Amino acid sequence: MSIFDLTGKIAIVTGGNRGLGKAIALELARAGAHIAIISTQKNIEIEQEIAAIGVKCESFAFNLADFDQYHACIARIVERFGAIDILVNNAGIQRRHQSIAFPKKDWDEVLDINASAIFFMCQEVGKIMINQGSGKIINLASLLSFQGGMTVPAYAASKAAVMGFSKSLANEWASLGVNVNCIAPGYMKTDMNTALLDNPTRNAQIMDRIPAGRWGNPEDIAGAAVFLASNAARYIHGHTLVVDGGWLGR
Repeated sequence: MSIFDLTGKIAIVTGGNRGLGKAIALELARAGAHIAIISTQKNIEIEQEIAAIGVKCESFAFNLADFDQYHACIARIVERFGAIDILVNNAGIQRRHQSIAFPKKDWDEVLDINASAIFFMCQEVGKIMINQGSGKIINLASLLSFQGGMTVPAYAASKAAVMGFSKSLANEWASLGVNVNCIAPGYMKTDMNTALLDNPTRNAQIMDRIPAGRWGNPEDIAGAAVFLASNAARYIHGHTLVVDGGWLGR
């Protein structure tokens, strides 16, 4: 059996209906995992696309800012699938403003979805994984977990937080059979980066710094997720795997 085989595993992917999340969900499914997608609305189309691979898939409409309902959401998924073996916290939002005028409302929304939601989803699913003695948690960090960026102070703060508390969770849960790690995507061609892609000056500046010579595609993240979800990563805890075309090494 391949060390990367996920046959029969149950994976939750937040924001798995598009972009990076969709690519990750599809690749986990190709490795054999059944997929539960959490997104703002139920998506029959992605359910059918993943089911065509030969695994079970169901999407669940849920507002990640509704923190009081996390237990009910996860209980519903366990009821449908029977267990949870893998959690990929991918969902995130972006707000751009000059730091001198960054609105508190936007700051709070970004921190709620990009940091608090990830922590409390880890907490809720972590209880199940600790009880069963196994589980893989993969949190989406960012290059801005390491750098500050420009006009995105809330996003940078949220992603630095994700990398930090993922190490804390790993310290507590590694001996209990639960792996907690992060993936830090580089500059990816997704809706979140439309403003940068459409800005000729910033696009050229970014391209000049990427040794690979191109922006990343969602599929470039998917293999890293399968790796961290598999037995190949069983002795990796509290690590942030950077997938950036060489950006940080430049």
